[in-house]
Amino acid sequence: MLCPVRSGQKMERSLLIVSVILLFLEGVLMAQGRYAQKLLNDLMENYSSALRPVEDTDEALNVTLQVTLSQIKDMDERNQVLITYLWIRQTWHDAYLKWNKEDYDGLEVIRIPSSLVWRPDIVLYNKADDDFSGPLDTNVVLRYNGEITWDSPAITKSSCVVDVSYFPFDSQHCNLTFGSWTYNGNQVDIAMGMDSGDLSDFVENVEWECQGMPAVKNVIMYGCCSDPYPDITYTVLLKRRSSFYIFNLLLPCLMISFLAPLGFYLPADSGEKVSLGVTVLLALTVFQLMVAESMPPSESVPLIGKYYIATMTMITASTALTIFIMNIHFCGAEAKPVPHWAKVFIIDYMSKIFFVYEVGENCTSPQTKEEDQLGHGKPQNHRGNQHNPNRQQQRGNAECKGHPAPQGCRRYEDFESSTNINGCLKEELCNPERFDVYPCTCAGHARIMRNVEYIANCFREQKATCAKGAEWKKVAKVMDRFFMWIFFIMVFLMSILVIGKAP
Repeated sequence: MLCPVRSGQKMERSLLIVSVILLFLEGVLMAQGRYAQKLLNDLMENYSSALRPVEDTDEALNVTLQVTLSQIKDMDERNQVLITYLWIRQTWHDAYLKWNKEDYDGLEVIRIPSSLVWRPDIVLYNKADDDFSGPLDTNVVLRYNGEITWDSPAITKSSCVVDVSYFPFDSQHCNLTFGSWTYNGNQVDIAMGMDSGDLSDFVENVEWECQGMPAVKNVIMYGCCSDPYPDITYTVLLKRRSSFYIFNLLLPCLMISFLAPLGFYLPADSGEKVSLGVTVLLALTVFQLMVAESMPPSESVPLIGKYYIATMTMITASTALTIFIMNIHFCGAEAKPVPHWAKVFIIDYMSKIFFVYEVGENCTSPQTKEEDQLGHGKPQNHRGNQHNPNRQQQRGNAECKGHPAPQGCRRYEDFESSTNINGCLKEELCNPERFDVYPCTCAGHARIMRNVEYIANCFREQKATCAKGAEWKKVAKVMDRFFMWIFFIMVFLMSILVIGKAP
């Protein structure tokens, strides 16, 4: 029965102690609030924020500047503007805002609106914004020894000279120059809080990688004035993340450029060789316009732009060569024969180097002598002059005078109605030299021989014409294969040069 009573008493004591502590803290805070209000009234009684807060007007006021880069919002290459989100900290000593902390219940720090105190007119010199407003009017932290710390965020637009010579593998150096707009170095001196900008709270950008932000102090003597004007320049070192442009601009161009040499491998009879070259040229023109829209109009051509121009020039040359080779391919019977040097150099040697063979032909089956003679349009006179029509006519007239035509001899008109045209008679028409095995003394034998010889000559001329056209086609095919490998090598070398020039 005694345990619950003792537990209740302990809880009441604990609650009492907590209440006393809260009342004490509330009293302390109320006392500090009263002292802070009294301190502010005392400090601002005869204070003016319009004048430089120094006891000696010949003494320079030291301002410590520290910049923290929080985020790179955008880099506008075309307009050459860098948009950043900064935290700017300025620290100085105000000679008229000091107090004895013992007189104000040990109060050391107060926070008051920045508009109530004097502030240095430090601005961004290379600002590229239409809005000339400065940092936000945030509160300042005022200490009992007169030290004032002013932290203010700012979104700045600064001019930046963009060099896109190695786009998309480029690096940019953008300056942020801070200095007093009206005070010279003898009135307000600027010092660096750190040797470089603070990147501890930097938010990574998807396109740009920040490699550093070194700072340097400069003292410049302008022509208008004899006094020195100090400034602090922060250099933002940026490197572009090129993976996006490699997969969206460079690789498509590389794959499209490899289609240009394949136009030489396309058969000429397909009728699509020139169309392929024109299509590839139009595709590269679209990519070139995409790059030109994002780049500033300057004399320095981007590296990827040079690659596009070189590839487009190569495709234009390949299309022109394709038209020239197609004219060679479609040389007909009216064309001149292939020159001897072309036969030796192109048909005999280059065709073997580039493995250009006709259907059924390979490197181990050279042309026979008879095929070579027929291919060069030289009809072969078989068995000498034993089938001379005049001589056969004289012999026939001598042997057949006064004799009726033997039963085995046929007139030329009989060949048309013969039902055995697919047999021996067809062989006789196609091979007139076989007529010597059929001795005939008829008077129409000479007439038959003249007609058969005429038909044979027509076949020979047709073969010679086809052989001449086939030679021109083979010359065109060898030239197609030669230029295909040449352009493949050119595309490969251009790609290696583009990658090799990347810093």
